[in-house]
Amino acid sequence: MRNLTILGATGSIGKNTLTVVDRFPDQFSVKALTARNNIALLAEQIKRFSPELAVVYSEIDAFELKELLLPDNRTEIMYGEKGYRAAAVHQDVDTVVSAVVGAAGLLPTLAAISAGKHIALANKETLVMAGDIVMSQAKQNNVSILPVDSEHSAIFQCLVGNRKKDLKKILLTASGGPFRNLPADQFKSITPEKALAHPTWEMGEKISIDSATLMNKGLEVIEAKHLFDVSHQKIEVVIHPQSIIHSMVSYIDGSVIAQLGTPDMKGAIAYALSCPERLPLNLPPPDFAGIGALTFEPPDMKKFPCLALAFFACETGGTLPCVLNAANEVAVDAFLNKRIGFIQIPEVIDHTMEKHRMITAPEIDDILLADQWARKTAEQWIVLSEDKGSV
Repeated sequence: MRNLTILGATGSIGKNTLTVVDRFPDQFSVKALTARNNIALLAEQIKRFSPELAVVYSEIDAFELKELLLPDNRTEIMYGEKGYRAAAVHQDVDTVVSAVVGAAGLLPTLAAISAGKHIALANKETLVMAGDIVMSQAKQNNVSILPVDSEHSAIFQCLVGNRKKDLKKILLTASGGPFRNLPADQFKSITPEKALAHPTWEMGEKISIDSATLMNKGLEVIEAKHLFDVSHQKIEVVIHPQSIIHSMVSYIDGSVIAQLGTPDMKGAIAYALSCPERLPLNLPPPDFAGIGALTFEPPDMKKFPCLALAFFACETGGTLPCVLNAANEVAVDAFLNKRIGFIQIPEVIDHTMEKHRMITAPEIDDILLADQWARKTAEQWIVLSEDKGSV
């Protein structure tokens, strides 16, 4: 029996994780759940799984949650940073599913690692912002970090049973997003509604926009560098629109091992929770005859400059990946709120990265300060853009 904390229980990964837990109650028990502000859904999850602790963002949300759980609630309700930390280090928990979106996942995940909890990692920003620190602390605390992202889960599976010194290249696949075939001169007309329509995966708003700009793949490049301890030169992005091959690994003898499956996050989640066992999810295998062909193409870095910016940050290291991530979060939020256009997302990020005075070997406080600085700098660029009326 594995006892779980799920950080980000009401998001896409969190909901899919609870679906897996619900199917295998003899293998998993939920001890703590956290959410930001989807209080109604969190209340339903608490009633179904009876965790010992539930955490929300604010005191007002905590009060609302308590009201929804009356009259016979037995779950302790906490809020804010203290609450998220308590969920991450819960004494009865052995595995923490880190599924919070964005930079907010970093500190709870680090707290869980320091407390000796194993990590099922869906929050790629944790490694993007502070990969060296996170992986070092995981090693010191004898903690395993297993990937939940379908691409990194695929790579992990392709590496099993092989020697690391035989690895030649990691091949990260990407669907290409909704604008793969849209001419670049039409990108000015892209609206948030169009960008949220991902052709393959069902995801939250922020990740959907990142997939449309290919920033999501760029963040995954940085995550892979730290997770598998390889240089950026050994990571290649390949556009694969069918999303059947989740990623591949090539070896020095010319062989390539690929992990395939239907686009369903429950497979990667279940493997991260049960590894090395595999759970009988009864997910259908790909209908290869029906698919007919699997196609591949290189990414267009000029058309999707966010990917190029991410590779540059990956190569440079230090605090620059943290700055890239923070500026991207601010830019995506501004785009979703129609403050800037789609083509301005990489402009915000590029401007912020150029202004940054990088720290080569940052401590965690340096990371947090760089994150705050980048958000402020990106926001200033956006406000100036609004004042000029360029949106």
